[in-house]
Amino acid sequence: MANRSRKPTPKASKQNQPHAGIRKRVVKKPQKKLKRGSWLSSTLAIAILLSSASLIMAFAWISVLFIFNPDQVSWLNKILPAWAQIPLGNHERPRTLKQIQLDLSKKNQIVGEALPLYQDAKNLFLLPIFQKRANCESDCEKLVELRVYQRSEELEFKSQSENYYYLATQLSVTGPEESFVISSSLDGTSEPQDISILLPLTKVQRFDGGTPSLGVWFNLLGKRQQGTGVYGHVIYYNPERTNLLQMLSWTSPNGQLPKWQQVTGDGTKELVVDKTVGLEPHLQVYQVKPLKLFLKPIQLEAITLQTAALNDSAYQNALSIARSGLWTPAFEWLKFIKKQRKGILPEAAQAQMDLIRLHSQLTKTQAQKKWASPSQEVLAHLIDGRWGKALQVFEASPHNAQEIATLLKADEKRLWNRTVAALRVNPNRLEVQAWFALILAVQRGEGHTSSWLKAQPKITKDDLAYIQGLLARLNNKGTSGISSTHPSQIVGTVQPITQVTSTQWLQPNSSADLKLTDNQVWYQVEVSAFHDGKRWLNSPFENLNQPKTSPAKFLWTTLGITSNPEIQIVVWLPNGEQQITIAAIKAVQLQGKVLRLLAAGPKIPENQNHVLQPKPLGLTNAALEWVQPSPITLQKLYRQNTQGVKVMLSSVWKSLQQSGEVSAGAIPSFEQMQEKLGDWPVQVIDLTNNVQPEIILTISADAIASLNQSKSGIQSENTEQHRDRTIILSDSNEVIYTDFTGNDLQRLAAIAKLSDVQSLALLVENSHNYSLRRWSEKNQRFE
Repeated sequence: MANRSRKPTPKASKQNQPHAGIRKRVVKKPQKKLKRGSWLSSTLAIAILLSSASLIMAFAWISVLFIFNPDQVSWLNKILPAWAQIPLGNHERPRTLKQIQLDLSKKNQIVGEALPLYQDAKNLFLLPIFQKRANCESDCEKLVELRVYQRSEELEFKSQSENYYYLATQLSVTGPEESFVISSSLDGTSEPQDISILLPLTKVQRFDGGTPSLGVWFNLLGKRQQGTGVYGHVIYYNPERTNLLQMLSWTSPNGQLPKWQQVTGDGTKELVVDKTVGLEPHLQVYQVKPLKLFLKPIQLEAITLQTAALNDSAYQNALSIARSGLWTPAFEWLKFIKKQRKGILPEAAQAQMDLIRLHSQLTKTQAQKKWASPSQEVLAHLIDGRWGKALQVFEASPHNAQEIATLLKADEKRLWNRTVAALRVNPNRLEVQAWFALILAVQRGEGHTSSWLKAQPKITKDDLAYIQGLLARLNNKGTSGISSTHPSQIVGTVQPITQVTSTQWLQPNSSADLKLTDNQVWYQVEVSAFHDGKRWLNSPFENLNQPKTSPAKFLWTTLGITSNPEIQIVVWLPNGEQQITIAAIKAVQLQGKVLRLLAAGPKIPENQNHVLQPKPLGLTNAALEWVQPSPITLQKLYRQNTQGVKVMLSSVWKSLQQSGEVSAGAIPSFEQMQEKLGDWPVQVIDLTNNVQPEIILTISADAIASLNQSKSGIQSENTEQHRDRTIILSDSNEVIYTDFTGNDLQRLAAIAKLSDVQSLALLVENSHNYSLRRWSEKNQRFE
């Protein structure tokens, strides 16, 4: 018993440690609470993170939709307040076409004609936006923006009676810099001018038919004030990204618009820009190429000849002579290379060959034409690389050696580069050596020519004698008679003649016979005005006195015919179309202060009705530049200058009364005159060089008849009345020129810019000839 009482029991021992038991209980309970709280916090954090990530992804997706297609998130507008509405269609809610036009008119913008992008014009169309140009005389509306509108398919707008459209995309538009247009018009021998003026774009045209199938192509067009040059941008509408892209800026000195045509034969047409100047062909061909850009999947890439697409020395030589302008020899060489390669060329090499072929077709066509002037025929043959043919023309035209020598002397490296390239390929070809020697003689002198001939290692005595004979022919009748005179600037009236007496005409070579070649006829040009190198002289030529010694040389030098013996004959066909024929001046004549030229050229169409058709006009190439302001109606001019047109109509009516065209009496009210005259065409241009535009009003016989019905029967019997007549009013609304005078045969034929005169000139057709009239600041009239 005693021993059992001594054993300590487990419970007793635990009870003997009360503090330890209490410590254990205090530690265990808080641990359970911490684990439960940590799990709740983790779950809440994960939920918050997942929610945030979902919201971020949702907002990101909505943002992407808003950027590329805002209409797909238009449903949010139903739950958003008015101040937070999402703008649709590039910041615009769908609107009717009338609403769009009204909104733009409030911004002083003008809506152009809508151009459908596809067959259904109501669903998707391009809308050009114009603005008026300040201080403008013609083409006063410039293009500033392109917009694409798409019909809204939302129920809210689709159920309306009118169609609603949202703005799918837009593109701001500015014209090209004048420096780009001018430099592209040069032949490569002149430095581009530093001109930063932006030229206006005035028209939008769609390329129809034959364009690449994907997307829609547009041509934005502008026209230079002087000459026939045009310029513009090529715009592409990308349906996959619903955006407008400016793909190319272009210019054409000869007025030809870009066109899509099959060039490389790969199934896709190319864009061809014609930059030809004179007889020198220059075509730029652009291929549609893929581009790895999201918003711009394609580009227009030019086919160039700068880098050979084939690692072959013969191919590279062919490209070298093509770059010098010998298109036909280069193409013939490439055809031989392709034949050697079993008719297969790499795609890039075939594209270069097709570009050369395109140029060769032009030079071949020119060389095969019949030219009235031997110098032009020689030039056409040389440009096409027909060295032998050109020599034949030179040898067969002994009386035109001076003319051909002048051509060679005036050449600015285009013939020089061709002969150098041809000699590089075959330095021993006689025809090329001969032309190089002729060009060298007139441009650098006989000393250089003699030294070059002596340096030719393989030239034979016979070949040397032949070339020296050509040089002697050139020296006797060419270089020695060349005078560094001014270019010929002559205007006159042309009349065909059948008989020519040689003794009545003066020629540089008095012993030469005046003969015609096949298909040529004689023309007599009565000179109305010409430039003597210092000033313009007008008929009758009171102070033009020819010397007793060498009168022919004096007249040829004074007229500038020495440097340019060609004249253009302009004929108006019965339908109003112009036809130009080139003739060669063979002789001159001065009798009784009347100056005449004798020219030979192809036969021109006969003047079937001399009363209704203008007389044939003769003028040299450098004489003048035509100026043709774009006509607008009096109604449109009235919207631009309300008060000015009111005063102008009153002046016009008084002038017509004074000429007897309308009955005398009280002048009708402005509303009556506007109703009758509102559709008459007018042109606005500065003719007096005072920075203020004059108004040119062209009036037809039918228009006159409508003003005075009592005279309509009389006028219909007078066939002359079918010719349009002109009134010009100054900026102060005074009549400063009129065809409504006692001389019913006076007509304004054209407006022209002369080379050394700031103000423009009027080319007026009189009863028997043409005359140039310029504004006299002193006398305040055209004279």
